[in-house]
Amino acid sequence: MHISRRKFIQKVGAGAALSSLPSVTAFSKSSFQEKKLGIALVGMGYYAEHKLATGLQETSNCYLAGIVTGKPEKAEKFKVKYNLPDKNIYNYETFDRIADNKDIDIVYVVLPNSMHAEYVIRAAKAGKHVITEKPMAVSVKECQAMIDACKKAGVKLSVGYRLHFEPFTQEAMRIGQQKIFGKVKLVESSDGFKIGDPTQWRLKKSLAGGGAMMDVGVYAIQAARYSTGEEPISVTAQEFKTDPVKFKEVDETILWQMEFPSGAVSNSATTYASSTERLFISAENGWVELRPAYGYGPLAGRTNKGELNLPQTNHQALQMEDFAKCILENKESSVSGEEGLKDMKVVEAIYRAIANGKKEKIV
Repeated sequence: MHISRRKFIQKVGAGAALSSLPSVTAFSKSSFQEKKLGIALVGMGYYAEHKLATGLQETSNCYLAGIVTGKPEKAEKFKVKYNLPDKNIYNYETFDRIADNKDIDIVYVVLPNSMHAEYVIRAAKAGKHVITEKPMAVSVKECQAMIDACKKAGVKLSVGYRLHFEPFTQEAMRIGQQKIFGKVKLVESSDGFKIGDPTQWRLKKSLAGGGAMMDVGVYAIQAARYSTGEEPISVTAQEFKTDPVKFKEVDETILWQMEFPSGAVSNSATTYASSTERLFISAENGWVELRPAYGYGPLAGRTNKGELNLPQTNHQALQMEDFAKCILENKESSVSGEEGLKDMKVVEAIYRAIANGKKEKIV
């Protein structure tokens, strides 16, 4: 694990049921007497630099307090751009010293998937609350270890499910879970894109844990779950590869079908071969469709009654605001580690179903 991390850093840098729908309104400064929590981003790749660091410029109860990067040039860039003090800039060898830094309340792990568990657990031992990017980890076992470590340390854990704080997604949740058009009968969800650079970490199983399923397939799993407000009980799945060389180590395209306790079913797809981004919820008396459904925005949607006219928001800012609010009010995050664990149980069942060609129970 340590060898893989060093190699990665040298090459590319560190580049239950959903019953309560959070508000889409940003929290006002006065809500917390202007108390702000400091967030340190671990791994300064594209997402951390262009979505999280910028998103933190729009938050009122949390702010960018520090970074962890293996690249000195990145450290200097962020130090200057965001006026970060030297004492709040760490590399992977000095990371554990973050325990002594009172400026940092939250550590946000934005590293390759296989490194999530290690850094979440280390952050928890350092006494910091933690957010980890999705997928939470590369196995159910790792997810549980992360949850246990945070509970033992008395810190809160959240997963970067930004869409839970986004208006179009919240409306899809409301329509499905509150049975606005009657019981949900069928959910179709798909997310994928044509992946580029064949040498990137996402195509290396040791770093990614899997392919399209681990990366964007999680969005389609989430969509089926929050559309129904239920946990799937079984799954069948199929895998396809059109480029066995490029996708030698990880999956390219996976289709899967899930059954839910109410009798609802879902049909989903994820791929690294082409672009797809859709959620369609079919209920007894109507339907709702989001397309685009999972990107950073703008998103769009409609129902059988017409277009959805909802605000476009900064998903990352709202997500981090909500977690800071949870800490300040001593509440559990609606996208806690338990939520990430549920998705990973589905992912493992999908891989089992592909391997044996049979219907797999999700337990």
